[in-house]
Amino acid sequence: MDKKFKKITLKNGLRVILVPQKESLSATVLVLVEAGSKYETKNINGLSHFLEHMCFKGTTKRPTALDIASELESIGASYNAFTGQEYTGYYAKVRTSHLNIALDVVSDIYLNQLFDQNEINKERGVIIEEINMHEDQPMDKVGDLFMELMYGNQPAGWTITGKKENIEKITREDFIEYHGKNYVASSTIVVVAGKFDEEKLMAEVKNKFAGISSGKKHKKVKTKGIQNKPAIKVEHKKTDQTHIILGVRAFSLFDKRRYALEVLADVLGGGMSSRLFQKVRGELGAAYYVYAS
Repeated sequence: MDKKFKKITLKNGLRVILVPQKESLSATVLVLVEAGSKYETKNINGLSHFLEHMCFKGTTKRPTALDIASELESIGASYNAFTGQEYTGYYAKVRTSHLNIALDVVSDIYLNQLFDQNEINKERGVIIEEINMHEDQPMDKVGDLFMELMYGNQPAGWTITGKKENIEKITREDFIEYHGKNYVASSTIVVVAGKFDEEKLMAEVKNKFAGISSGKKHKKVKTKGIQNKPAIKVEHKKTDQTHIILGVRAFSLFDKRRYALEVLADVLGGGMSSRLFQKVRGELGAAYYVYAS
């Protein structure tokens, strides 16, 4: 496998990362944007994730969700999207011979959404059911409560999906404004991994993203560390289990000591031989899952 990764920054600020794999039979196109829940305000919390859903609901070139899905599935693509606090990503993995089609579709859903009002109204129900599903999974929900306890009423303490009342009132204008402000060249990274001809691929990337906005990059609100004493948060729900997170603040992402901390976390709760697993599950039989990170 060839590991000569390459990063290219175009004149408009768009970053392209190439990961050549000469023996690969497949290729993946991933477009990432610096736009997630930390880039939102309280009244539009959940918009980044909602917008991710809407990107698959129709573009100027492919007007319906079926147009997008049919084209990708007709070439056997594995595709999806995801939203986090810091970013949103769209990707498609295909046979190398279909790479140009994947690039065309992914760039299209990224740049040319219709934000059709009827589709927005229908997708509200989908998002609300996704929130309901998350609420019915305490193993996942406890993580949101932990973040809320740590950061409180600021973007780092809000959920990625947002609250139902927000989803119900987000407008088409909100989508257009947020997309225009955040989906700009300097906030975007295009990653291609697999077998490809670099010169031809770069020409295609430049062509597909020629229409991307060169607007100013939107910055997220700086997270404040507001905790000054131990804190606890409890939420009651009628289930047969209790889920608990015990946490302490540690090192910055850029602190070299974090590598030693990752090794320690692995020793404590990284697998079936870890101290926590052996004690809590193996010896006491007190839980099904336990881990550290």
